[in-house]
Amino acid sequence: MNRDKQIIKVSLYGILTNIALVVFKSIVWLLANSIAIVLDAVNNLSDVISSLVTIIWIKLSNKKPDKEHPFWHGRIEYFASIVIAIIILIAWFAAAKESIQKIITPVKTHYTIITIIVVTVAIFVKYFLWTYYKKQWKKLNSWSLTASGADAMNDCLIALSTLIAALISIFFHVWIEWYIWIIISFFIIKTWIEILKDTVNEMIWTRADSDLTNRLKAKVQSYEWVLGVYDMMLHNYWPNKIIGTAHIQVNDDMTAKEIHRLTRNIQVWVYSEFGIIITIWIYASNNEWEFGKIQNELNQIIRNYENIIQMHGFYVDDSTNNISFDLIFDFKEEHPEKIVKKIKKEIKEKFPDYEYSVIIDNDVSE
Repeated sequence: MNRDKQIIKVSLYGILTNIALVVFKSIVWLLANSIAIVLDAVNNLSDVISSLVTIIWIKLSNKKPDKEHPFWHGRIEYFASIVIAIIILIAWFAAAKESIQKIITPVKTHYTIITIIVVTVAIFVKYFLWTYYKKQWKKLNSWSLTASGADAMNDCLIALSTLIAALISIFFHVWIEWYIWIIISFFIIKTWIEILKDTVNEMIWTRADSDLTNRLKAKVQSYEWVLGVYDMMLHNYWPNKIIGTAHIQVNDDMTAKEIHRLTRNIQVWVYSEFGIIITIWIYASNNEWEFGKIQNELNQIIRNYENIIQMHGFYVDDSTNNISFDLIFDFKEEHPEKIVKKIKKEIKEKFPDYEYSVIIDNDVSE
C-alpha cells in the first residue's frame, strides 16, 4: 500500500473512532448534564473534521505535476496541518470561553458510574489513537498525521481532566471541572503553537537532515577522481520526492567524457538508493604545485576570521590571471561582504598579479 492510501486509511480509523466517542459522550451528557462532556464531544466532532481535511488534502497533494506546478503538489499537505491547527485553536477558544463563563456562573453537574466508565473508556481510546497516529506519522512522515496525533493527545488530557473533576465532585461534592479546563487549555494552545511553528518552518524550508547529507557526501566523496563535495542542497517537495544539488571538485585535466561518466554514475546511485534527483556541478582543481603556495597563504589569512566556516572551490585560471574561491560564513556574521573585501585586499598584497573572484555561500548543510 502506497503512502497516500496508508494516510487515508489511518484518517478513516480516526474518523470512525471519534464518531463512536461522540455517540458515547452524547449519551453521557443526557445522563449527567455535563457541559464539559458536551464540549468534549464537540471536540471529538472537530477531530472528525480534521481527519476529513487530511483526506481531502492528501487527494489534492497526489495530483501529478503540471506545467504550472512542475515539482508536484505534495507540499499541499502542509496546508492541511495549518487547517487542523486552526480547528484546534477554535476548540481551545470555545472551551476557554465556556470555562470562564461557568466559573463566573457555576453550574453543578451530576456524574454517575456510567459517566465514569464512559470517560475512562474515552481516555484509553484516545491514548491508543494517539500512539497509533504517532507510529504512523513517523513511518509515513506525514505532517497532517502529526497534527491529528497531537490533537488526540490533547483529547486524552481533556478526558482525563473530566474524569478527575467527576471523581472529586462525587466524593467531595466540589465542582472544579472548569478550573481544570482552564489549566488544560494552556496545554492545548501550546500544542497549537508547536504544530503551527513546525509546519511553517517546513513551508519556508529548513536545513536538510544532517545524517542524510553526511551519508550522501561520504558516498560521493568515495568515487575515484572526486576531491571534495560541497554546497549540498536538498529541496523537499514531498516526503519521497527530493531534488538536490551538489558541487564536486575534480582535477582540471579531466575530459568532458570522464566528467560525464563520473557525474552520471553519482546521479544514478543517489537516485537508486534514496530516490533523490540530484544535479552535480563541477569545481576544477589545479594540478600545478606552484598554485598550492597561494592557497596556503589564503588559508592562513582566512584563519584570522572566526566566522568563516569553510573555503572551497579554489582555482587559479592562469590564462586570465584570475583566482576564484567560495567562502561559507556562520549565520551570526552580519557583514560578510566587508570581510571578503579585507581578505581580497590581504591576498592581493601578497600576490598582486592576480584578480580575485569570491562568492559568498550559505551554510546549507553540515
